Amino acid sequence: MLRDLSLNKEPQLLAVLATITEAKADVVVLQNIDYDLQNLALAALADRVDYPFHFAAPPNAGLMTPLDLDGNGQLGEAADAQGFGRFFGQGSMAILSRHPILADEVKDFSTLLWRDLPMALLPEADGKPFPSVEAQAIQRLSSHGHWAVPIQHPILGRITILTYHATPPVFDGPEDRNGRRNHDETAFWTHYLDGAFGPVPSDHFILMGDANLDPNAGDGMGRAMTRLLTDARLQDPLPMQPTVAFGPTGPMRVDYVLPSADWRVTAAQVTPANPDASRHSLVWVDLTR
Repeated sequence: MLRDLSLNKEPQLLAVLATITEAKADVVVLQNIDYDLQNLALAALADRVDYPFHFAAPPNAGLMTPLDLDGNGQLGEAADAQGFGRFFGQGSMAILSRHPILADEVKDFSTLLWRDLPMALLPEADGKPFPSVEAQAIQRLSSHGHWAVPIQHPILGRITILTYHATPPVFDGPEDRNGRRNHDETAFWTHYLDGAFGPVPSDHFILMGDANLDPNAGDGMGRAMTRLLTDARLQDPLPMQPTVAFGPTGPMRVDYVLPSADWRVTAAQVTPANPDASRHSLVWVDLTR
């Protein structure tokens, strides 16, 4: 990406830059962006679209383990990492902001073990933990990450961005490992707002990200998303609006911006997808107090 930014002619990158620039958002959450240890690529991208502040933490994507995590009898494959990835940081997430990010106060829940989530739907096969007891002892919940990132707005004050990128609830077997993990990655936020992982934001917050989960369509366990969408602590400015069209399933809603209930929503839109940039649409919400 650093190379392509300098050459300024890679079609997808140019389309992504145009989409971000046209949105003119104060805060943007990027999905499926590769992570590098010094955030050099992210810094270069942020500079191109005039965002003075950016954030990305080490993800679980591509973080290799010594165990067979997908139960296929092989080691060292992309699916044996804490989150699917052919290299460390593949397809992670990042935040761009026009206002200061309080990086020292970020809460990163990416190391939380899946089994430590309340009421975790851990996979089983033949009545035994899948793929093994040893695997579940090290398996993290987040396929990419779960972050609570505070931002200091000059007028609105402190705002907390809650974000994640869940695994697709497909590409597994009858044990439904990915479907169960996808459910629990979204269910995490309900437990978080209940105080299961420490103090919740006392300021206004926005939950946004790619849940890879439609409450009413697809192979995922939609009840986790339904629970969030009907949570009185959140509001849904764009109910029932699809954000992506997958070939086998057609239009689905998998990308969300859910402000806390104490915001006033002044506008919101799922923008028409730019296929040169992504199958997914950019989702934006205008908020005030």
